[in-house]
Amino acid sequence: MLVDDHPLVRDGLRARLEAVPHFRVVAEAGSGTEALAMLASSRVDLVLMDITMRDGSGIDATAELGRSHPGIAVLILSMHDKLEYVTQAMQAGARGYVLKDAPGKDIVLAIDTVMAGGIYYSAPVARQLARPAVPDNQLTTREQEVLRHIANGESNKQIARALDLSVRTVETHRLNIKRKLGIEGQAELIKFAVEHAH
Repeated sequence: MLVDDHPLVRDGLRARLEAVPHFRVVAEAGSGTEALAMLASSRVDLVLMDITMRDGSGIDATAELGRSHPGIAVLILSMHDKLEYVTQAMQAGARGYVLKDAPGKDIVLAIDTVMAGGIYYSAPVARQLARPAVPDNQLTTREQEVLRHIANGESNKQIARALDLSVRTVETHRLNIKRKLGIEGQAELIKFAVEHAH
């Protein structure tokens, strides 16, 4: 069953999945509520569930589905790659998480993996999950200040001036932040800073 509030998305998915000999799309729903109502009369093995829908969250619908139809696997198909969404979806009982911009073959692989009893994550999601979750409170107060300035797009020189430090000290703080957070490149550090600096 496909659950997404955009008919065009459902049409595209149906076309992609029906091209696979062992898949059959037996039902479609525009919301979690509609999906739950339809499941009473549909023979479904797996639900492809969107997260953000007009009449409520696919995560809530996944949890409800797990309670009412524990035998049906749920695979989340979402445009959100934020870790909190992934964690909430898995806690709600989803068996996998695929990003909407993933190649079509990934969705096929995800369905096959989940139906075989496995768990599937799109590569960008898996990378995030593999990174040790370091709460911001593992950073010192000074590192958090540096992170806030990085989030504002400031250079080491600007940060040094603002915090009355030497450029070398700012560079050391940057290195420590990256080491603690398991971050490799500059772009990744900036992305983290923008998302997490308060």
